[in-house]
Amino acid sequence: MSRAHDRRMRLAPASRTPSPRAMDTAHRTAPTPADYDLGQGLERGLAPDPDQRPTGRRFAGVATMIGSGLSNQTGAAIGSQAFPVIGPVGVVAVRQYVAAIVLLAVGRPRLRSFTWWQWRPVVGLAVVFGTMNLSLYSAIDRIGLGLAVTLEFLGPLCIALAGSRRRVDACCALVAAAAVVTLMRPRPSADYLGMGLGLLAAVCWASYILLNRTVGRRVPGAQGSAAAAGISALMFLPVGIAVAVHQPPTVSAAAYAIIAGVLSSAVPYLADLFTLRRVPAQAFGLFMSVNPVLAALVGWVGLGQSLGWTEWISVGAIVAANALSILTRRG
Repeated sequence: MSRAHDRRMRLAPASRTPSPRAMDTAHRTAPTPADYDLGQGLERGLAPDPDQRPTGRRFAGVATMIGSGLSNQTGAAIGSQAFPVIGPVGVVAVRQYVAAIVLLAVGRPRLRSFTWWQWRPVVGLAVVFGTMNLSLYSAIDRIGLGLAVTLEFLGPLCIALAGSRRRVDACCALVAAAAVVTLMRPRPSADYLGMGLGLLAAVCWASYILLNRTVGRRVPGAQGSAAAAGISALMFLPVGIAVAVHQPPTVSAAAYAIIAGVLSSAVPYLADLFTLRRVPAQAFGLFMSVNPVLAALVGWVGLGQSLGWTEWISVGAIVAANALSILTRRG
C-alpha cells in the first residue's frame, strides 16, 4: 500500500454507521407517565447512567423529587380544607379540570387520528383516573391523609411484587400484608368504609399502571395520558355543575380546590418529567415509596391528624417492604 493511500485512509472520515449505544441514545424520548410505574420508576430505562451525570444535575433531581412529593401531599391537605363546603367530589372535580388543562397542553393529543384500538385503553384509563382520585379523597375525608395514602400505595407495591419469584419479594409481600392487617384490625375507632375506599384507590392505582403501559404502547408520547385526562374532566363536568348548584362554593373553598389541583396534579407531573432525566430509575422508585411517610407527616403537621405508634410502624413496614424490593433488584 502506498504512502499516499495510507495517508488518505488515516484522513478519511469515520464510518457513519452508529454504534449500538449511539442508536439507543438516539431513540430515547422525553418520558411520559406511561414510561414509568408510579412508585417503581422507569419501565423503559429512560434515565441515563447516573455515573455520567454531573453532581449538580443529580442534586437538582433529588431536590425536585422532594419538592414534588411535598407538593403532592400538601395539595391533598389543602384540598381537604374545602371538604366541608363542596365535599371530596367537588375537590376532585376541580383537580380533574386542572390535570386536564396541564396534560392537554403538554401532550397535545391528535384525537382525530386515534383508532378504536387506541381509544379503548384511553377511555379505561380516564375512568380509572377519576375513580382513583375520588376514592382517595373520600378516604382522606374519613381516615386522614397518612393512612389513606398508605393504603393507596399498596396498588403499585402489589404490581411490583406480583410477577416476582424471588424469596426477598415474597418476604416483602408478607411484611406488607401484615402491616395492612394491623392497620385494619378491629377497634372502636376503625372506619372500615374509609379503609375500603383507600383499598379501592389502591386497586385503581394498580389498574392505572397496567392501563398506562397499554396506552404507552399504542399511543405515541404523552398523547394517550392527555386524552385520558381530558375525558376524565368531561366526565366530572356534570358532577362539578351539580356540586356548584347544590353546594355553592365559597371563594376560599374554590381557591383551596384549585390549589389542590395545581399542587397535586400539575406540579408533580411536570416535576417528574424533569426528575426522570436526572436521577436513576431505582432512586426515583425508592423515593416514590416514601410518599406514605410524607403524607403522614403533612397530615400530622398541617391537619393535626396524629397517628399512633402502631400506625406509624405499619406505615414504615409498607415503605420498607417496597424499598427492600427495589434495592435488591439487579439491572
